[in-house]
Amino acid sequence: MNLIAKLPRIVKNIVLFIPLLFCVSCSDIDNYEVNTQTFDRYLEDVVLSAKKLDKSATAFQLQQIAIDTLKADVLATREAYKKVEFFITYYNPDFANAHLNGAPLLKIEKSGSEPSVIPPEGLQVLDELIFSDAPEEERVTIAAVSKKFNANFSLLATALQEVEPSLTDIVNATRLQLVRIFTLGVTGFDTPGSVNALQEAKVSLLAMKQLIKEESEIAKVSEVKHALLLIDNAVEELSNSNFDNFDRLQFLKEYIDPLYEKLGALPIEKKSSILHNNTAWNPESTSIFSANFLDPYYFTQLSEEKDSEALRDLGEMLFFDPILSEDKTMSCASCHKPALAFTDGEIKSQASIEGTTVLRNSPTLLNAVYAERYFFDVRAFSLEQQVEHVIFNPKEFNTRYSDLLRRLNTKDAYKTLFKSNFESTSINREQFASALASYVLSLQSHNSTFDKYVRGEVATIDEKVKNGFNLFTGKAACATCHFSPTFSGLVPPLYIDSETEILGVLKSPLDTEPTLDTDEGRWENTIANEKAFIYEKSFKTTTVRNIAETAPYFHNGAYTTLEQVLDFYNKGGGAGMGLDVTNQTLPDAPLDLSETEIEELIAFMNALSEIY
Repeated sequence: MNLIAKLPRIVKNIVLFIPLLFCVSCSDIDNYEVNTQTFDRYLEDVVLSAKKLDKSATAFQLQQIAIDTLKADVLATREAYKKVEFFITYYNPDFANAHLNGAPLLKIEKSGSEPSVIPPEGLQVLDELIFSDAPEEERVTIAAVSKKFNANFSLLATALQEVEPSLTDIVNATRLQLVRIFTLGVTGFDTPGSVNALQEAKVSLLAMKQLIKEESEIAKVSEVKHALLLIDNAVEELSNSNFDNFDRLQFLKEYIDPLYEKLGALPIEKKSSILHNNTAWNPESTSIFSANFLDPYYFTQLSEEKDSEALRDLGEMLFFDPILSEDKTMSCASCHKPALAFTDGEIKSQASIEGTTVLRNSPTLLNAVYAERYFFDVRAFSLEQQVEHVIFNPKEFNTRYSDLLRRLNTKDAYKTLFKSNFESTSINREQFASALASYVLSLQSHNSTFDKYVRGEVATIDEKVKNGFNLFTGKAACATCHFSPTFSGLVPPLYIDSETEILGVLKSPLDTEPTLDTDEGRWENTIANEKAFIYEKSFKTTTVRNIAETAPYFHNGAYTTLEQVLDFYNKGGGAGMGLDVTNQTLPDAPLDLSETEIEELIAFMNALSEIY
C-alpha cells in the first residue's frame, strides 16, 4: 500500500504552514488553498529512500555492492529525512530519538529494578558505521539497522494521518528546527561519520524556501521576501564553506537568529498543548541566546506563580545560614561562594568532619537549574531532591529534616518570613525546599560579553573570541556535548534531557604515566535501574559558562588550568592516551588543535563569564 496516499489531510496541513508564517495580514486562513505536491514528494522521498537503503544494506551484507553505493544511499536518505524532520520531531520526539535519528550511543531500557543495555538505532548510527574506517566489519549491523529504520519510518508515516497541526504548532516546529540546525546540525553532532553537516543544513533550509516560493501570491509579501533573502544568503554561506572553516558565529547572528526572531514575532498564540510539559523551551523568546530562552520552572517543583522576590530573599537567607547543618558550622555558601561563581575553588570541597573532604569538586550553581538531573553522578532528579542529599550526607550537613525544621521553628525571624510566604504557622519540609529552590533558580547567567554580542547589544567582540567559538562549535567538537546556549549537556532543541559522558579523566594531568581516576560516577549513584556498564565512570556534562572563575576542573578537581583541560581533550581523553576506558563516549582520536587554536578556545570560554 502507498503510505503517502494515506496522508492527504496531514500533508495539506503541513504544507499550509510555510507560506502563512510570514503572511501576518492574511485573515481568511481556513479558505486559503495551497499546492501540496512538493510536500507530498518530500514525504515520499523518505519512504522510497528508506526502502532503497534497506535493499542496499542487505546487498552490502551479502557483498553484492561496493561501500560507495551504500554511502550514497545513506546520504540520500538522511537528506530526504531532513526535509521533514521539523514535523516528525515536533510530534514524535521520543520515537524519532529512539528509532530514527538519535545519538549512536548505547542506552538502557529500564524494566523494574534491572537495566537492560540496548543498541542505538537510526540514521546517526548508520552514518557513523558506514563512514567508519572499516564498515566491512559491520555488515550485519548495518543491514539490521537499515531494516529497522525502514520499518520504523513506515510505522510513523502511517500514524501521521491522525495528526492535525495548528498554525501555532507549525510555527513552533519551524523555530525548533532552526535551533536544531544550529546546535545539532552544523556542529557535526548529527553526522558523526560523514560530517555532511553543512549540506544537510542546506537541504533543510532549501525545503522551507521551496515551499514558500511555490505560493506566488504570498511570496510577494515583504516579510516573505526578507525571509527568502535570509535563507538564500544562509545557503550561499553554507555552500562556500567546509566544516572546518565555516563561520558558525556569523551564521547564527546573521541568519539563524533573525529567522528565529521573525517567526516568533508573528501575531499568533505561542503556547501549544503539544509542547506543554514536553519541553523547557520558551516560545516567547526572541533569540536563542535570550535570557528567557528556557523556562527554569520546568526543572523544579516550584511554579512561577508561587515564586516571588520575597521567597527568593528567604531562600538566600537560608543559603547563607549555618543553622542548616547539625553543628552549625556549614552553610550552602561554604561550598558555593558568590565571589567564585558559586564554587569554592577547592580540589574537593571541605567536609564537616575536620581534615576530610567530600567526594567531588564543587560545581557552579550559576544556571544549575537548567538540568534534568543533579550532582556529577546525576543521583538527584530535582533541585529540591538535591537539597535532601546535602542535608543527610554525614560529610555535609549531617542532620535530619526533623531536626533542621525544629531549629528553624525556634527562630522568630524565620517563623515570620515563612508565615508571610506560605501563610502557615509551622515551617515544613516542602516550604523549606521551595525557598531554597527559589534562590538557586535565581542564580542565572545570560549576560556575558558573548551573549550581548550575539544579541546585538554590543557591536564588536575580540577576533580570538570569534575564532574560539567557531572552533568550539566545529573542529574541536566541544559543542557536541556542551550544547548552546547553556553550554552544558542539556540536549537541544527540547532541552529536557541531561547527558553524562565517559571521558577517561585522569587522577592527575601532571603524572608521568597517565592513570585513570578511580571514581565510578553514575555507575555508583545508588539508582538500581541505572547500574549498567555504560555508566562506569560516567559524569554529568556541566556548563562551561563562567568557567574562568570555577577552577579547578572535572569532578575530581585534578585539572587546575583550562590549558590542562584542553590538552586532555586534544589527546582524545583517557582512551586516546592509551588507557583502557570502558565505553568511552568521547572520541579517542586526537583533535590536532594548535597552540593558537587552544588560546582562541580559552578566549571564547573566558568571554562566557559574567560578573555576578
